[in-house]
Amino acid sequence: MIFDSKRLESSSRVSSVERRNHPRYPFSAAAEVVEIGSGARIQGRISDLGRGGCYIDSMSPLGVSSEVKIRIVDKSRTFVAQGKVVFATPGMGMGLMFTTIEPEQLLVLERWLAELSGEAAPEPLAVEDESLSPQAAADKAPSQEQNYVLNELIIALMRKNVLSDAEGKALLQKLLR
Repeated sequence: MIFDSKRLESSSRVSSVERRNHPRYPFSAAAEVVEIGSGARIQGRISDLGRGGCYIDSMSPLGVSSEVKIRIVDKSRTFVAQGKVVFATPGMGMGLMFTTIEPEQLLVLERWLAELSGEAAPEPLAVEDESLSPQAAADKAPSQEQNYVLNELIIALMRKNVLSDAEGKALLQKLLR
């Protein structure tokens, strides 16, 4: 991020200077922030989201300049990225700037932002198609080998803390149905 030093001369003027390169949108979702150095975990709630970062409501925010990993969960979608705390107010929350976003995670973020900006319709919730014939349903059913691979994938994601235990267990239960 590039800052204009003349515009940031006095601390009284800092709050009036917009330093974001991307628009932010109101967004409410659960978030978990882990400080990379210490492993300290903070639960919070996202209150706004943009391509460059987000604001997290939290009673005990991490300190400014803390390097973090953030995990945002909204409905059935999860976004994971690395970031840096750029603003913090005890008892209120912290502003986070995304520093590293993997390509597949960027797709999740961009989809959310498209929905929030009105550029795309929200994704519909998954609905089972009851109009399939018994043969079509059998053809569509995953094989035993596919179920085994999915089971192993879910467990691996849980071990790497990409999925919480609750999310992983819920997916495994769905897989066993």
